[in-house]
Amino acid sequence: MKKIIIALGTFLAATAAFGQDAQWTPEQATAIKGGMYFLAVAIAAFGGTRGQGAAASAALNGMARNPAAADKLMTPMILGLALMESLVIFTLISPFVFR
Repeated sequence: MKKIIIALGTFLAATAAFGQDAQWTPEQATAIKGGMYFLAVAIAAFGGTRGQGAAASAALNGMARNPAAADKLMTPMILGLALMESLVIFTLISPFVFR
């Protein structure tokens, strides 16, 4: 986790090095805006997949400890995974919709 934060900080700090340059052209501003959209999508997809992994791990751990409760755990787990995946899909679609 520390490596990710350091890498992200490095990438964000590198843009400050160009702070005294001339104003951006509209094409450059559009390209940077699109890049930031896709960075946000990548972060959201990463968070969604970590959440899905944690939910599946917790449900499978509960099923392993109490096999009789597997039927009661499976439906909420699938529903939760579907809702998490829908949020990630909406996030992936949003940069194309809000250009």
